[in-house]
Amino acid sequence: MQNRVKKKVVKEWFMLLQNIICNDIEKIEGKKKIFVSKKWSRGKNKKEGGGEFRIFENGKVFDKVGVNFSEVYGNLSKKFKSSVPGTSKSSKFWASGISVVMHMKNPHIPAIHFNTRFIYTSHGWFGGGMDVTPCLKDEKLKKWLHQELKKSCDRHNKNYYKKFKKWCDLYFYLPHRKEPRGIGGIFFDYKKDNWKKDFAFVRDIGITFKKIFNNIIEKKKQKKWTKKEKNIQYLKRGRYVEFNLLYDRGTKFGLQTGGNTEAILMSLPPLAKWK
Repeated sequence: MQNRVKKKVVKEWFMLLQNIICNDIEKIEGKKKIFVSKKWSRGKNKKEGGGEFRIFENGKVFDKVGVNFSEVYGNLSKKFKSSVPGTSKSSKFWASGISVVMHMKNPHIPAIHFNTRFIYTSHGWFGGGMDVTPCLKDEKLKKWLHQELKKSCDRHNKNYYKKFKKWCDLYFYLPHRKEPRGIGGIFFDYKKDNWKKDFAFVRDIGITFKKIFNNIIEKKKQKKWTKKEKNIQYLKRGRYVEFNLLYDRGTKFGLQTGGNTEAILMSLPPLAKWK
């Protein structure tokens, strides 16, 4: 399959998934057309791609949720290209992806993050994953989450889950706090074994994410919470902010390739506390 066709197919999947996820969120909230949608363009002449980010805040279930699609291309800066594979002979790149971050009103419902992407320089690769960040301990949720992710990974390769879980545990860790961000999930990058098989895996992860967030929210959305639990949630959100601003690759890649700042920082919660 030609690279041009691969890019088109991947981009269209990410756009479709954006619509699917937004439709599910509207069903959960019981309202249609709740998202504020903003389209943006990249580059001096606005001809280096762009994207659309959709944000909804202060709902019955969601405190803030962002669903972002992007397709960007052009040339990487000399400083940044050394950290991106396949750029030794050319600084040209193309990247498309979807990123979702959910911050919940109810402290019993964890924050949920998901993203998948396809990047092309002199060769292409997939990356992404999902992780869950509760503010209240729930071993049953943790066990169920990892069972679902293992089933999804096992459909494609029996080695994926163990490898990608470990990668997630290492990646979503705050060294300065000496603590994990949440209860983990899976994370992968530089996935370029077989394009058709890799793309099938990426699609499956998207569908698995849809199942996971719907299931978690349905089971927990009616739970009552206290002011103490809400304060714990605000403190946990502070950790979330620290990770995204200090360590997150997606944040750094977006900012260093001229992405839309508002779209990149949509992952930050509306309210947080520190101590």
